[in-house]
Amino acid sequence: MNTMTTGVLPNSGLPNSGLPNSDFPNSGHLNSAQPNSSHPLVLLHGLWDTPQVFDRLLKALGKARPVLLIPKLPLRLGLTPIEATAAYLNAQIEATFGLHQPIDLLGFSMGGVVARTWIQLLGGHRRTRRFVSLGSPQQGTWTAQPWPGRLMAGIADLKWGSPLLERLNTNLEPLEQIDCCSFYSDLDLMVLPGWRAVLPVGPKRRLPVLTHPQLIRDPLALGPLVQELLRP
Repeated sequence: MNTMTTGVLPNSGLPNSGLPNSDFPNSGHLNSAQPNSSHPLVLLHGLWDTPQVFDRLLKALGKARPVLLIPKLPLRLGLTPIEATAAYLNAQIEATFGLHQPIDLLGFSMGGVVARTWIQLLGGHRRTRRFVSLGSPQQGTWTAQPWPGRLMAGIADLKWGSPLLERLNTNLEPLEQIDCCSFYSDLDLMVLPGWRAVLPVGPKRRLPVLTHPQLIRDPLALGPLVQELLRP
């Protein structure tokens, strides 16, 4: 595979959220054909997605992250509470990698909140080396506000100030024990406003894409993601 240029992206002309464009160091060039980690990589999709949403990312990674788990999450169009999905994730990780194998996690959209819930509430921090949050409403989203919790429990968990997010934000110690980072887009209409798609700890990077799906499909987003996933 050809060497991929994954340094700081040029100015895209997109509006600025007020957050810095990147808290990440400039790593220059990175050969994505060379394996960079022996840790298994777990990829978690979002609402209305399937594991196939990661096809372009997997193609960009090539053979550099050969040990993967990409479970089909039982989100049920937002009916399943996020804590229940996190418990399912825990069972999948233990069945695949045993009880102690350290892992890396990337969660896209709702999948990032599922990952965070597993890390903070189910003890996942004890075996997580790195957590990448991609376009995930870690601080809530206005698009979830109209949905009734009794009917759409999973979506309601993503409301501003939801009981789940309040619990997660109350005790950040599990997150502070692992390597966390956030990628987001200012113009993301699924996480509204886009700058709320960031973890309360770790560096943050604004990606120059226009839509939520582009966060996991556009080359301008895939380059920085590959760089982060192959970082030692």
